[in-house]
Amino acid sequence: MKKTYIIGEIGINHQGDINIAKRLIDIAAAAGCDAVKFQKRNPDVCVPDKQKSKPRSWQGSEMTYLEYKYKVEFEKKEYDEIDKYCKQQGIEWSASPWDMDSLEFLSQYNIPFIKLPSAMLTNDELLEACVATGKQVIFSTGMSTQKEINHAVEILRVAKAKFNNSYRIGLLHCNSTYPAPVEELNLSGLITLKNLYPDFEIGYSGHEFRLGTSVAAIYLGATIIERHITLDRTMEGSDHMASIEPQGLFKLVSGIRELEKAYGDGIIQVTESEKPVRKKLRG
Repeated sequence: MKKTYIIGEIGINHQGDINIAKRLIDIAAAAGCDAVKFQKRNPDVCVPDKQKSKPRSWQGSEMTYLEYKYKVEFEKKEYDEIDKYCKQQGIEWSASPWDMDSLEFLSQYNIPFIKLPSAMLTNDELLEACVATGKQVIFSTGMSTQKEINHAVEILRVAKAKFNNSYRIGLLHCNSTYPAPVEELNLSGLITLKNLYPDFEIGYSGHEFRLGTSVAAIYLGATIIERHITLDRTMEGSDHMASIEPQGLFKLVSGIRELEKAYGDGIIQVTESEKPVRKKLRG
């Protein structure tokens, strides 16, 4: 069984505080994650005009929604520090660009992949531009129809051929509800995606409370697992309730690694540890 690539999605759960980001990086590295991931936006571009001036309470202060989005946005100073800190901790990092400005910003770093969020699956320009960076592209399929996924796949295939990108594109099954109801996870969708797109690497991006569902995704063919992580689910912010706390992250990673060891090759035979037992009990 191929080793699962595990991404701890910090997203904006750092609350705009580099020290919280570092604590989450420490936890992800200690748990055995392969990478942590953030989100990068240009709020002026991403926030619709009608929402920019809406009132928002944040950490005891009143502000506009646009001001709030800037409060939780990291810029070059913070990402330079993240880049250096992740190297020290021996863990990779990346971020999801929500606009062309953010993709250009991320291109200055030697990150191993570009992860497109489900919300950007229908943004053809951004899909192609991500492939043009030469980095592996991974994208999630939450809140999408089969027709929309087919279209995104075709855009990515054409772009991959155009820019001669040798990486296998990653396609993550996902439910975009935060948190996602277990009965709506449709993990069988992993099998569907694997059969429909054999040239893509299939994975799972989970937003549910459970851990076992993400481990089960490995049985169904996922080779990439992404889960949001947080210091505390009760923290202020939109993503914390759909995230895993430190203890849960350790359990998830250990569960995945145990499954990889236990999966085997499917050949029925007497194992080495069984041989002395067999000799004793069967003579």
